[in-house]
Amino acid sequence: MTDHRSREHHITVERSARYVTLGPRDGTAREVWFVLHGYGQLAADFIRHFAPLDDGTRQIIAPEALNRFYLVGLDAAPAAERPVGATWMTKEDRLSEINDYVSYLDAVAARELQPYEQRGSPPRIVVLGFSQGVATAARWIASGGIRPAHSILWGGFLPPDVDPAAEPFRATSIQIVLGSRDRFLSAERLEVEEQRLREHAFRYRLVRYEGGHGIASATLGEVARSLSGAVPNE
Repeated sequence: MTDHRSREHHITVERSARYVTLGPRDGTAREVWFVLHGYGQLAADFIRHFAPLDDGTRQIIAPEALNRFYLVGLDAAPAAERPVGATWMTKEDRLSEINDYVSYLDAVAARELQPYEQRGSPPRIVVLGFSQGVATAARWIASGGIRPAHSILWGGFLPPDVDPAAEPFRATSIQIVLGSRDRFLSAERLEVEEQRLREHAFRYRLVRYEGGHGIASATLGEVARSLSGAVPNE
């Protein structure tokens, strides 16, 4: 009897990925920031928020998610005129997507940190995730090779599949940054998420600012300044 059932398979392929940088790439920066954009954004646009931090002492690296898509429908504009965004993952084949982007981010970090290793001058590493990038950053820290001194979770919380008690989170100082008018973060959700973190003795500093779901330049500057002299898990 012929078996006509379909079967799913996976294959690892080599592909090109894109990331954008600001600041020195010669191993002389004191801080290296990995900044992970939100849903529907592109790295070149996202990194502009961090231009005020480009003072010669920081290198800023904005990886772009591997999955791009048109932000508007077929009827909205011709293909050549439709804006494009990127997403770190969807619900489809999610575990493979997570594994792929963790490996990708590890590869970006290995390349960009190599000059520091050659000079013997390790920088202070900062990982910032915004919106969908918060979950991406959390999974990267939890299961990837990155060990940041400081982690900034902006406009989001740890995803349910990440254990707040995981050892990598105990070795990094964590700031959760939330806008007062963020349409995705109700007071009820904030209470539930904070209770979850308390139950796991998750240490963090909560930063609130007047604004919606976006990177506020003044608050970003304050957060960056607060890292000066700070130590992990303080």
